[in-house]
Amino acid sequence: MHNLSFLRGPVAKMLTVVLLLQVAIVYGFTRTEVIPQNRPLSEVPTQFNSWTLREEGVVEKEVQDVLKADELLTRSYASTEHRIGAHLFVAYFRTQRAGQAPHSPKNCLPGSGWVPSLSDTVHVPVPGRAEPLEVNRYVVGKGDQKSLVMYWYQSRDRVVASEYKAKFYVIADALRYNRTDTALVRVVVPIVDNDMEPSVKAAQDFIQSFYAPLRKHFPA
Repeated sequence: MHNLSFLRGPVAKMLTVVLLLQVAIVYGFTRTEVIPQNRPLSEVPTQFNSWTLREEGVVEKEVQDVLKADELLTRSYASTEHRIGAHLFVAYFRTQRAGQAPHSPKNCLPGSGWVPSLSDTVHVPVPGRAEPLEVNRYVVGKGDQKSLVMYWYQSRDRVVASEYKAKFYVIADALRYNRTDTALVRVVVPIVDNDMEPSVKAAQDFIQSFYAPLRKHFPA
């Protein structure tokens, strides 16, 4: 029997992604994509349980030009139950067929001077959802500052941590539903005095509070 272990290697997986993307692109160009309407991110509530909007952020034009998202939301929230605030960033893409696609925070943060010290995935249970969210957890530092970053890719009710798995789902959605809309959702919480536990609790509570209201802004 031939040794087929090479088919499970990283090179083979990457070639598979490329081939599937080529198939999807060729097939996709033969149809006019269905671009669903979404509720504007600007209408995302300013109050989530104990969390209240503290500051509405502005994304600079240079950053907008790089991200190429159709909608961006960047806000800071404060909580009456946690001494640590949370920052919410959402980039929504109505289509990915013209080259727009979410940028992984793992690539963007180091470019801004943030050095990673931890990278893994965790599960966060949220109300009204049978399965917990699988999200990326990322700890970064810059000088004396440390932050906990949690992020994922979301299309409708589907939440994906893996960037490669998210790309596979883009292909599947393009072929099955003729749509490629998706969003990158990121939460950043500061780590105070190198004590990560309060930051983890605050981040999880924030995600559990805002997930259902935010979900309403993504097309069904």
